[in-house]
Amino acid sequence: MHSIPLPGTGPALPALGLGTWRIGESKVRRPLEVKAVRSALEMGWRLVDTAEMYGEGGSEEVIGLALAEAQRGGLRREELFLVSKVYPHNASRQGTVAACERSLRRLGVDRLDLYLLHWRGSVPLAETVQALQALVAAGRIARWGVSNFDVDDMQALWSVPGGDTCAANQVYYSITERGPAHSLLPWLRAHGVALMAYSPLDQGALAEDAALQALAERQGCSTAQLALAWLLAQPGVNALPKAVGEAHLRENLAAAEIVLTDEVKAGLAQRYPAPARKPPLAMI
Repeated sequence: MHSIPLPGTGPALPALGLGTWRIGESKVRRPLEVKAVRSALEMGWRLVDTAEMYGEGGSEEVIGLALAEAQRGGLRREELFLVSKVYPHNASRQGTVAACERSLRRLGVDRLDLYLLHWRGSVPLAETVQALQALVAAGRIARWGVSNFDVDDMQALWSVPGGDTCAANQVYYSITERGPAHSLLPWLRAHGVALMAYSPLDQGALAEDAALQALAERQGCSTAQLALAWLLAQPGVNALPKAVGEAHLRENLAAAEIVLTDEVKAGLAQRYPAPARKPPLAMI
């Protein structure tokens, strides 16, 4: 699997990562979810994405338990790229630091590889950036970024001191939700910022897309693998599919090895054209 270089010091961003939205919401499901994340780590997933919002910390707790088990089995912390996010209402100078410390405790680690502002809120960006830079200086995070920021939000971020040290922007991007390709992705590439695509499989809906199924058959892969391979072929783009079943975890991971044929690329471009005009940034 290739990785995406990020600005600053720290590990590169693996092109494919495990999404964990909706994990950690139920105590009843927790043992199965811990097992699923542990299985993902064992089969080679090396990026795990979470947020304090997911299950109100429950997702981070699940990951922390799975990571502790995996480390007892020989996995080194340095092999794993961990991402979490701060709520906008917690993103003040002191609130960001406190939220990060809570996330670190739930995950059972002493640092994050990437820490994101989940979406833009009422706290001034300059204040949030100061807090994020303080966390970098303290060694609690290696880098910071944002999520659900459109071009105008990125421009506003670049106008505040230190805002241009943002490493990544996580947005809803898939083969059927191509809005970011119009203006946002080119802006991010021009400024050295990685795009992290959440819900790259449209929460599973792409599996029912007949046109995508036909193209996947030509490629010799599943619809999910084709949708992921399309994203991973784009420079500077990372994909974060969620899966808990072992078969789906293995299937998604294998997408990183797929090289799309010219015929399939042409079919995808025809069936899912890029937007002619800039649409509003989609959010889930």
